[in-house]
Amino acid sequence: MSRKLDDVAIISYGMTKFGKREGKGLIDLYSEAAEEALQRVKVDTIDALVTAAMSPGRYENIMGPANIMAGLLGLYDATVFRVENTSGSGGAAIYAGWLMVASGQVNSALIIGGEKMTHLPTEENAAIIAGLVHEYEKKHGVTLPSYAAMLARLYMEKYSMPREALGYVAVKNHLHGSMNPKAHFQKAITLEEYMNSKVVNDPLKVMDYTPVSDGAAAILLMRKEIAYSYTNKPIIIRAVAGSTDTHIVHEREDLLILNSVKNSFEKALRFGGISRDQIGLIELHDMATILELVELESMGFYPRGKSWIAAMEFETRYDGELPVNTSGGLKAKGHPIGATGVAQAYEVSLQLRGEAGSRQAKREIDYALSMSMGGFGNNAFSIIYEKGW
Repeated sequence: MSRKLDDVAIISYGMTKFGKREGKGLIDLYSEAAEEALQRVKVDTIDALVTAAMSPGRYENIMGPANIMAGLLGLYDATVFRVENTSGSGGAAIYAGWLMVASGQVNSALIIGGEKMTHLPTEENAAIIAGLVHEYEKKHGVTLPSYAAMLARLYMEKYSMPREALGYVAVKNHLHGSMNPKAHFQKAITLEEYMNSKVVNDPLKVMDYTPVSDGAAAILLMRKEIAYSYTNKPIIIRAVAGSTDTHIVHEREDLLILNSVKNSFEKALRFGGISRDQIGLIELHDMATILELVELESMGFYPRGKSWIAAMEFETRYDGELPVNTSGGLKAKGHPIGATGVAQAYEVSLQLRGEAGSRQAKREIDYALSMSMGGFGNNAFSIIYEKGW
């Protein structure tokens, strides 16, 4: 017998500064983000704890980080576990926590995502991240950055996009990052600086890619009917939905549409009972600048081959018609892998509550979207948020 799911709200949120956090391990970062979230509101109990991290075993030889955090937080009768979903770990953790609260299993759940990465050499980081790629592809030397470059080349040739269009995406996200005190990169760049930057995987430059970062983010979920006892501005999670695509990328019929992104978003719209044009702000997975453009088109916000024009016309800037990655995105905010999906929820919470400071979106926003993607579109979780006041 099925039961109606309860409405779930975000009542608090916290985030560390992203970047090279020397002397801080994963547990330190988790604790810093959780402390900020728990200082915003005073709750009597936390019924569940879900942590997200892609590879704490390989990065720091840490097993059971959720159990460690439960001990530090004094959670002795809580439901506790870790979620791993490659680069989409944070979004999957939100889904798990949301489902526990919505089903009535628990009244509250603390979600913490994080990763400690910068202490390892570039070669070791590359080897760990290469684990996201299918074994068949690895044998042929394929990496996620090279896939992004091939995607950019295909897009440029099919839609006659000039190379500088990607620069507009990078410049926009660095602008947003310069206004985000917790971003890894807090310096705005010019289009000239972008065009003169080093080519990494032709046609993509070093300024097209996300940096390697340390960091963590946390959100506290609660049943909506209880949430108003703790805050008069809860953020309602209107819908969460996941979807997959082929794990081997070259098996896809159309490389310029990410079906996991497309389908998870369309499911979320159906579950949430809203339309695409009601979404006023988006945080998405821009591991490389080209992905921001392809993801926006996969979700139907722009026609095929047209999102780059919107970027060049500043439509996706914080003061534009459809603000995208006001946090700076993975590109400038950084990408501590397990933290990213939760950090997106953190940014959405700030924006909906009008707490984003100088990068606050200029348009009125009632609904927002975050999309957390695993691998190169191998799977995705789309989350729709709503003002609860």
